[in-house]
Amino acid sequence: MAHILVTGGAGYIGSHACKALERAGYIPVTYDNLVTGWQDAVKFGPFEQGDLNDRSRLDEVFAKYQPAAVMHFAALSQVGEAMSQPGRYWANNVGGSLTLIEAAVAAGCLDFVFSSTCATYGEHDNVVLDENTTQLPLNAYGASKRGVENILRDFEMAYGLRSVIFRYFNVAGADPEAEVGEFHQPETHLVPLMLDAIDGKRDALTVFGTDYDTPDGTCIRDYVHVCDLVDAHVLGLKWLEEGKGSEVFNLGTGTGFSVMEVIEQSRTVTNREVPYSIGPRRAGDCTKLVSGSNRATTELGWTPTRSTMQQMIADAWRWHQTGHYDR
Repeated sequence: MAHILVTGGAGYIGSHACKALERAGYIPVTYDNLVTGWQDAVKFGPFEQGDLNDRSRLDEVFAKYQPAAVMHFAALSQVGEAMSQPGRYWANNVGGSLTLIEAAVAAGCLDFVFSSTCATYGEHDNVVLDENTTQLPLNAYGASKRGVENILRDFEMAYGLRSVIFRYFNVAGADPEAEVGEFHQPETHLVPLMLDAIDGKRDALTVFGTDYDTPDGTCIRDYVHVCDLVDAHVLGLKWLEEGKGSEVFNLGTGTGFSVMEVIEQSRTVTNREVPYSIGPRRAGDCTKLVSGSNRATTELGWTPTRSTMQQMIADAWRWHQTGHYDR
């Protein structure tokens, strides 16, 4: 069975990807520095601790496993932090990715699946974002991801590196079997913050801004279930295995939910009230981000099956009630 190097495999999306890869007949090798990941989430293949900027460590891991491809999730991803500490995002997300890409090319590993983001697009009012939408990121997170996309294109021209780039929208939900799930420290994502508030683990959810140009004044986002998302990554890997060329795919449902709509759906699923307070807007937040994912459907054959808001919250709630990783 082929080894796949999964950077950030101890994190939320990466751990789900490792489970999907194992089920698809691969051996996922998690490479993670555990700064934001959790070793308890590494359940589906070998673990190698290391940093993306440590070239000698990367070379050791490539030599040990000789992976057929890289699936690259490891990145800093907090918008507020990206606004206040942009240098950290350029150094980690771009610098670390460049080191990884150089190590992959040196090892002859020329298939690369990259976790990018809809934040590369920035804000386009009342536009469903497709893969040809102009990229105008509003913060260092989106800009750093766009930078890595550019590196991948340059390395394809120079070395023949082929990539599948996934720009995804808001990811939610958890493994239906509750083996892995979403847990960050500090937590910044809407659904787990909301479930913490419902469960009394925090005083209240803060809704950042109610004066956006949306029907209820709160930001609108497109949500995709993490299991649907990682299924697309396995399809992207097979795309490269079949010798197809580099491509970019949006991953979303094409349906947007406002923060207040997510809160209302949570009441329905959990049968509990959601305590929340109103806070000011956060710098770098867009009004509305909704995906156009026709390319993923028509070319990859990707069909999301769990990406209803009720299902995402139900799976996340099941995981939430099992307890979390120990630090």
